[in-house]
Amino acid sequence: MSTDNVQLYMMSLSPEDIKLKAAGVPLRQVNAYGINGGFFYQDALLSMAIMNDTPVNGAQKGYGSGWFNAKYARGTLVWDGASRSFSVQVISSGEELKITDRQHYFAQGGISMNLGHEDLWEAAVAEEHLPYADEKRLRSGMVYDNTGKLWLIVTPTLSTAAEFRSAILQTVPAKGLEGIFLDGDGSSQMNAKEIIVPGDSRSVVQMIAVDGTK
Repeated sequence: MSTDNVQLYMMSLSPEDIKLKAAGVPLRQVNAYGINGGFFYQDALLSMAIMNDTPVNGAQKGYGSGWFNAKYARGTLVWDGASRSFSVQVISSGEELKITDRQHYFAQGGISMNLGHEDLWEAAVAEEHLPYADEKRLRSGMVYDNTGKLWLIVTPTLSTAAEFRSAILQTVPAKGLEGIFLDGDGSSQMNAKEIIVPGDSRSVVQMIAVDGTK
């Protein structure tokens, strides 16, 4: 789908079908459908990526493991499986998560979109240090709606953060949207049955996979 010349590719699914996992290669080489996850540097994951209290790229509290949002408290999309509820929590580490059952959740770090708060989102993006917010880059994101559905979204269109966010609000066929920006630029990659979005084919440290696919 596209709006204002920003083309979006979207995957909609249940949160129970999500598996946060380490990648370490370009996503087109991974035997799973999904999109790229959080920010990274070399082989260190700099965004939170935790499933059931286990970070995807190492041990709890280890540097680059996915236990932390490095440097800054940042918007983290949390699925609380016990209460069957979503939230975006602005936090720095796994210890800060507000969760019902530590053995039944996932937490994916990124940058708050504040899709329901037009008056807040630009200040939040600045405070959480979204890279290159005002430059035209490839973008990716993860949002949820008021029915409990998740949307994994990538654009191959060079767009600013504002353009990408606006396209999501105009295009995703759901209400009550909220979510996060994920890593962008060449890291914006998608594997789906219908489409491959390769970004610049760089290796990504972490992905948001659709469990049981391929």
